[in-house]
Amino acid sequence: MRVADAMNPQVLTVGPNHTLRDVARRMAERRVGAAVVVDPENGIGIITERDLLESVAAGQDPDGEMVSNHLTKDLVYAAPEWDLEQAASAMVRGGFRHLVVVSGNDVVGILAMRDIVRSWVTAGAVAR
Repeated sequence: MRVADAMNPQVLTVGPNHTLRDVARRMAERRVGAAVVVDPENGIGIITERDLLESVAAGQDPDGEMVSNHLTKDLVYAAPEWDLEQAASAMVRGGFRHLVVVSGNDVVGILAMRDIVRSWVTAGAVAR
């Protein structure tokens, strides 16, 4: 099974100047754990649930904190044609749960660890 088969092509995108509260609200509305940050000056980044939790745990105000101060810029990208094992391996090696999927220079999806698990379970790949 390939990344293209499991990824979510409906990518939530936000800008670097959105507040953390705004991003959290959008993520909750869409029921996703990450948003792709599009910054014309600095490229693509990602902000995740974990980033939001770390900010709140540090006592920061989600209405005053900007995405640009909390996103991950050094991304590992996946290609739609990767197999899911390759994507899962990249996630385990990198210690993260989301991969931005690109084709050429275009973001075409996002793949979460739960998408991989769901695909494997649906395909009957779960050990019994």
